[in-house]
Amino acid sequence: MLNAAFWGLVQGLTEFLPISSSGHLVLIPALLRIDEPDLATTAMLHLGTLVAVIWFYRDDIFGLIREPLSDHSKRVWGLLLIGTIPAAIVGLTLDGPIEIIFTEPAFVAIALIMTGLVLGLSLMFPPGERTLEDGRAGDAVVVGLAQALALIPGVSRSGTTITAGLVQGLSRLEAARYAFLLGIPAIAGAGLLQGIELVDRGGFEPSLLVGMAVAAITGYFAIDALIRLLGRSGLAPFAIYCVGFGTISLVLV
Repeated sequence: MLNAAFWGLVQGLTEFLPISSSGHLVLIPALLRIDEPDLATTAMLHLGTLVAVIWFYRDDIFGLIREPLSDHSKRVWGLLLIGTIPAAIVGLTLDGPIEIIFTEPAFVAIALIMTGLVLGLSLMFPPGERTLEDGRAGDAVVVGLAQALALIPGVSRSGTTITAGLVQGLSRLEAARYAFLLGIPAIAGAGLLQGIELVDRGGFEPSLLVGMAVAAITGYFAIDALIRLLGRSGLAPFAIYCVGFGTISLVLV
């Protein structure tokens, strides 16, 4: 139970803060010389973080469901669909090579350092004023490609997609809003694939519900904390963290 709670805490914090959950799930075990979370644990952790992001953006989601054919909803649905396509294509075609990278902590550490540099680049762009409702197909393609890049462990999905949104002129809060709404299909897809494999293998334990609950609670507060920090300092603190932790990991693993 404590093991599940620990990984729930790690997943909940790192899934939404722009510091790469996949990277931490590789590097922390490598640094502490412990086993990585198993398939059952990771499947439940993804479910927990899915609950967190859906609840945080519940007003947006319920609005899209209640009035799917309104001009507002059709615009947002279109942006979400277009933005999801690149990651779906890359994930289905490069699943094998990505799995190989997962087993190499040094590669993951380098990817985390690169994430920090990308987040640092976001500081070069002044905050825009555009909202998600102002989004165009080109914006969705750019942000979607950024999300596809984040399939590499160590590359932060939220970090790259928020940065891409800022480059396209979205405000900080709207870039985060788009990034997290776009992340719902990605997180759900990862959880679904792992869940199917888990059913095939068996091995579900009730204690995993603890990990899911911890991931959901910490994930919710992680989103809230990020939104607050974005308004004050942007992504700078996370850029420093990624470069620092990635460098330390590269030296020690």
